Amino acid sequence: MIKHSILGDKVHVYKRDNSKFWQCSTYLQGKNRRTSTKEESLQHAKQFAEDWYLELRGKSRAGLLKDEKTFRMVAEQFLKEYEVITEGQRSPRWVEGHAIRLRVHLNPFFGDLPISDVTAGKVQEYRVHRMTPNPDSNPAESKSNRKPKATPPARKTIHNEIVTLRQVLKTAIRHGWMSSLPDLSPPYKTQGKIVHRPWFSPAEYKQLYETTREYTKSVPERFRWNAEQMHDFVLFMANTGLRPDEAKNLQHRDVEIVLDEATNEKILIIE
Repeated sequence: MIKHSILGDKVHVYKRDNSKFWQCSTYLQGKNRRTSTKEESLQHAKQFAEDWYLELRGKSRAGLLKDEKTFRMVAEQFLKEYEVITEGQRSPRWVEGHAIRLRVHLNPFFGDLPISDVTAGKVQEYRVHRMTPNPDSNPAESKSNRKPKATPPARKTIHNEIVTLRQVLKTAIRHGWMSSLPDLSPPYKTQGKIVHRPWFSPAEYKQLYETTREYTKSVPERFRWNAEQMHDFVLFMANTGLRPDEAKNLQHRDVEIVLDEATNEKILIIE
């Protein structure tokens, strides 16, 4: 790690291995404080670090220096709680997705900020940062050896990162570390194109279920059970609107039997 000191060793400017941005740190009011300069030039990074330190000193003297949880601390608390509380309800891959998004993208950008400094404006800065292509290298926190893409991430990727960000901020609110949730909606952009799921026409659906039903009657005995399962699967998906993978992953806890007040009939609700 490359390291430089300024202002009589009061501030340190350093660059982590495989990171393109310089970081800066200082010890003030009984606590180590650090942040990213977001600068690739050492000269610009030193100037940023000097301004940052002087601003901290001013806040300290005025009694305005925030001594609160950082985003990174709250993110650690969120992951610890989320993994325990959702055990058996969320797939390990889903839980891991939150951890990866935090490690690779969210923590490097927000990590050292006091949690109350994660504002709507800062979130918009994050979107701009992520939508700016960086084909030169993977983030230092990434464990992937794949060649970086020269194009911005997909809308769904950014959406998932904001979902993880929102979960962290909600954790801060629950613990009283943050008063309210900032506006996380993307400005300037209209909603994405709505893509409806394809469906069969009534005639096509009738042809499908009649064909699978007839197949259960004509299939050799050793294959009859599989044919009946296929027929039931077709009926189930058509009447619920679930995709094949959603239907396969459906569990008893996802289904609730309720009384429909309009028809006074028992119906299934799939959550």
